[in-house]
Amino acid sequence: MKPIVISVVGPTAVGKSKLGVEIAKQMNGEVISGDSMQIYRTMDIGTAKVTEEEKDGIVHHMIDIKNPEDEFSVAEFQESVQELIQEIDSRGKLPIIVGGTGLYIQATLYDFKFSEEKKDTAVIDRLERDAEDQGMEAMYHRLKEIDPIQASKVHPNNRRRVLRALEVYETTGKAMSDHQTEQPKESPFRPILIGLQMDRDELYTRINRRVDQMMEDGLLEEVERLYHHGLENAQSMKAIGYKEFIPYFKGEYDLDHAIELLKRNSRRYAKRQYTYFRNKMDVQWYTVSEKYYEEKFETILSDLAGMRKADSE
Repeated sequence: MKPIVISVVGPTAVGKSKLGVEIAKQMNGEVISGDSMQIYRTMDIGTAKVTEEEKDGIVHHMIDIKNPEDEFSVAEFQESVQELIQEIDSRGKLPIIVGGTGLYIQATLYDFKFSEEKKDTAVIDRLERDAEDQGMEAMYHRLKEIDPIQASKVHPNNRRRVLRALEVYETTGKAMSDHQTEQPKESPFRPILIGLQMDRDELYTRINRRVDQMMEDGLLEEVERLYHHGLENAQSMKAIGYKEFIPYFKGEYDLDHAIELLKRNSRRYAKRQYTYFRNKMDVQWYTVSEKYYEEKFETILSDLAGMRKADSE
């Protein structure tokens, strides 16, 4: 029988980590981080990485498995987490994915197939040279011509994603958006998706407050250390919580502006997360608030017990 997998999704700062731990405690589970940034060692504050105290004795996987200079892909995440699900299930435990990186979670639960074509270094090198010679605007225009759907999902200045989409087209003869629409609709698991949502103003207040707390906890020093280790162009440093401070270190704007950018980008990211899960996945949504977390969690745990029982019959 396919393993049951519970996945807790929703926007940043809504309370997913806390709920994941509660489910694990009640249902003999282990947590798998579904966050594409918490995999990085030493990047603790900016990723809002769950602390030992917050884990409350529950085993957490997919945290601190890469160095900040390492590359990491959705395909690698999928392979690792699918193996973990099977392993946790084989021990009679319940796998619980907690996190907000929509594509990573969807690709894992629904077994997306990624191109098995080996990377063609000649194509990659040529595209890099073209980007240097012609600029990213020209490369983005090229992507719009061959794959307008994918182009609409990518910022013109996101060099890595623009060049990757062009590489896929040149090495496979098929647009990346075509690869994505051909993905399987059935899951190799029995997924139960629980979504947390919150009044927008309350959520945005929590996000702003979290950023202020991150600064008090030493976020600036964390990013500065990575910057001075020569990691400015690393994949990990492109993330919200890190990229906003690079121009500050270069003297391009002041610290207050960097902090406001981080708050703004975090709020926008929360909106994108919510939209992704709403549009792409079959999620059971629950509205939470700071005043009534405990009562709502009791409702969710009760509903989950019923869903799990029904799914096992």
